[in-house]
Amino acid sequence: MINIPQVKLGIVAVSRDCFPLSLSEQRRKAVAAACTEKDIQVVELQTIIENENDVVKALAEAEQAGINSLVIYLGNFGPEGPLSIMAQRFAGPTMFVAAAEEATAGLKDARGDAYCGVLNASYSAGLRNLAVHIPEYPVGTPCEVAKMIGDFVPVSRTILGLQGLKIFSFGPRPQDFVACNAPIKALFDLGVEIMENSELDLLDIYQAAEGHADIPKIVAEMEAELGDNNPYPDLLPKLAQYEAALLDFHAANMGASTFGVFANKCWPSFEKFFGFVPCYVNARLAQRGIPVACEVDIYGALSEYMITCATNHPATLLDINNTVPQDMVEANAAVMGNYTAKDLFMGFHCGNTAPSCMKNSQLRFQKIMHSLMEPGKEPDITRGTLEGQIKPGEVTLFRLQSTADTKLRAYVAQGDILDIDPQSFGAIAAFGIPEMQRFYRHVLVEKRYPHHAGIAFGHVAKTLYQVLNLLGVSDIDYNQPAQERYPNEIPSVFL
Repeated sequence: MINIPQVKLGIVAVSRDCFPLSLSEQRRKAVAAACTEKDIQVVELQTIIENENDVVKALAEAEQAGINSLVIYLGNFGPEGPLSIMAQRFAGPTMFVAAAEEATAGLKDARGDAYCGVLNASYSAGLRNLAVHIPEYPVGTPCEVAKMIGDFVPVSRTILGLQGLKIFSFGPRPQDFVACNAPIKALFDLGVEIMENSELDLLDIYQAAEGHADIPKIVAEMEAELGDNNPYPDLLPKLAQYEAALLDFHAANMGASTFGVFANKCWPSFEKFFGFVPCYVNARLAQRGIPVACEVDIYGALSEYMITCATNHPATLLDINNTVPQDMVEANAAVMGNYTAKDLFMGFHCGNTAPSCMKNSQLRFQKIMHSLMEPGKEPDITRGTLEGQIKPGEVTLFRLQSTADTKLRAYVAQGDILDIDPQSFGAIAAFGIPEMQRFYRHVLVEKRYPHHAGIAFGHVAKTLYQVLNLLGVSDIDYNQPAQERYPNEIPSVFL
């Protein structure tokens, strides 16, 4: 994957001056050894922080080592002032964790009291308005702390990605798709930049890429990727020209940012002037870590990128689209597991899902656009989708969205993509989300979320939830289990 950060994690031990410094040092070494056993790469800072002068030394050591994410480890009670200053002055994401006592024998002369120290550390961080990651239970043995550090890696990667992100948008949202956009102020609040461009700008960079030196290589890649599922070989040079144009624009316009994603207008005028549908190119860029959200969905692009960083795997953006017919449910009882018909829906989009995330796929034409733009004709300008069944497996639905009054809210919901033939068109699959019917009504509808959902191929709700907490997003919804009532849900006794 390109276009996502590489996490270089450091661990610094802290020690309150009335406790043995050696206790923090030996415990830090034990954590680092446990990380090595779990194949978690972490750089041990040799400075142990007891006072502010040590903070200065540790920061210099971290900078020299190229560390961009930091674990502050309370090997004993820890000095809450200096450790908070360390978190404040360090530029990247930071986590507080602490040592559990090892054995009864150590409680008389080598007790660390880090359980108590975390309380003071958290209080001091709050005084400084610091967004510090504190695990669900932050005190543990070396092996347990190593697992917490491993869980922190995708959280760090996502935060670092957002800190360096720019979203390139092309065109206004399509008519009647007002839901696909939202005020951009909240992006700046997150530290995300945006560069808005017109559809004419997009056409200009595409036309300027005619004869681009990379077109033959991209066509060859597409041919190899599609294999026999390529009924339109004549279309590939146009798609390759578009891909080359977007990649050149991406590289040339990063500016002060490090990573970039797109939110592009893809219909209805696009097809007339470009002569194709851009979906397959969007899918290929998503495969490389550069999501291209459809319909100028800026917050959809943001959500896809967060998923990409959290999973180190391509994301996609799908419509929460249609119900699953009852006869299809009954015909697929063997793969339903504990899901009922009320837990199911079909996720669909024209053909923007990365090839590696598809069970089967073929270069096709967009059926709905074809009926509007080329009725009764052989498909021409509506060709360019990548269609088929999306791979079954674990899935997380996710979206971070700004409200009209620029407040951030989000949802996460875990479930499965079921191995059910959707018997329809587009990039599509049957999704099972526990209690989906209630989640749909009392979160998606009630809180006025748009129809696009970011799709993570795996269960990563925990990581995304932790990222949202670090970002200060307090309005986070998830699919409530059956026994838990939504605040706006009619009590069952009234039904």
